[in-house]
Amino acid sequence: MKVAMIGAGYVGLVSGACFAEFGVDVCLVDTDASKIEALRAGRIPIFEPGLDKLVADNAAEGRLSFTTDLSEAVTGADAVFLAVGTPSRRGDGHADLTYVFAAAEQVAKAAKAPLVLVTKSTVPVGTGRKIKELVTRVRPDLEISVASNPEFLREGAAIGDFMRPDRVVIGIEDGPAGDRAAQVLRRLYRPLYLIETPIVATAIETAEIIKYAANAFLAMKISFINEVANLCEKAGADVQDVARGIGLDGRIGRKFLHAGPGYGGSCFPKDTLAFAKTGQDYAAPQTLVEATIAFNEARKHDMAERVIAACGGSVAGKTVAILGLTFKPETDDMRDAPSLVILPRLIEAGATIRAFDPEGHHQARQMLPTAIHFADNAMDAAKGADAVVLLTEWNEFRNLNPKRLADAMQGRILLDLRNVYDPLAMREAGFTYHSIGRPTR
Repeated sequence: MKVAMIGAGYVGLVSGACFAEFGVDVCLVDTDASKIEALRAGRIPIFEPGLDKLVADNAAEGRLSFTTDLSEAVTGADAVFLAVGTPSRRGDGHADLTYVFAAAEQVAKAAKAPLVLVTKSTVPVGTGRKIKELVTRVRPDLEISVASNPEFLREGAAIGDFMRPDRVVIGIEDGPAGDRAAQVLRRLYRPLYLIETPIVATAIETAEIIKYAANAFLAMKISFINEVANLCEKAGADVQDVARGIGLDGRIGRKFLHAGPGYGGSCFPKDTLAFAKTGQDYAAPQTLVEATIAFNEARKHDMAERVIAACGGSVAGKTVAILGLTFKPETDDMRDAPSLVILPRLIEAGATIRAFDPEGHHQARQMLPTAIHFADNAMDAAKGADAVVLLTEWNEFRNLNPKRLADAMQGRILLDLRNVYDPLAMREAGFTYHSIGRPTR
């Protein structure tokens, strides 16, 4: 089979490389010529563990190619996937579908034979039907089946999520066009049938809502446990024990019950906002999602004030070391990371910031104030600091020696915003230790 993947960003590149690993002939197309040239030269524009080798191996085998020529990519393709961006639209928070519709129209114009056009991008309910109307208007002479195949990839674990997913969701049209799309998609995902992966076949509208509902629910779990953490701090309880106590209930589950500074990244912030806006459009308000969005935004600001309070009510003239800048470990993604709110507030309050992130420095330099000093490693960041703030739980931060960390610092204040460290060990090392939803030591 041959597949064209429109968009060589995170979703398109990971999905294309994984399809190629399944034995499919994949052509990745993007309008950014520099990105395509970099991929041809073996340079990966994003950090995702294992992706560089997967791309290199499949490119060497001839199953994965890159081009800026959409017509070249579409020719002979059984399926064309739309994996272009759907950022929040300025001013109202709706998903901006400009790139989706433009790509769909270009595919329709370039197509020379019947094909299946699949939205891999996260799009609001009703988008698939609009795409069908668009391609039918542009190419009434050609059968273009439209389908939805949302992605459920976690940054930092995307390859495993694609290769061994919890489920595959396929949304199709009614009638012969839908039957054709289902047949093509089932052939593409045949390797997953062999490991008995559940395939959820639905109407297009249902598939589109599944994607948003999944992300919104996970975001709500994060905000829920953060709100519970606030109560634990007031009542003298331990949020980690609470999370374990409720997470062992099979109806709730243990994942996404980790208290912290709030969610960020490329998906949850924009998808929860778009889902809430869609609910308003359909006169079916998603009030829990709306509350989640408001709480999460406030959470990031609260974390900055927490750092200031831990430093005696003022950070003016003090040096604060920040460990971790990306929204989560194992990625260089800075989009909507808590650091983008916390660090500017600390600088505004008079702090000198020394920061280190294992992979996010390049992105961070472009998105954070120029006054920040970017350190070479964690100990370099902590050198002479009055306080250290753990913001992203990279594994290398988990293994820091408390005594060495204390010796590098001027002060002894440690704010662990990811509950990585043992409070007793930190107290024995001489720290005034602050964490989330646990008593201060």
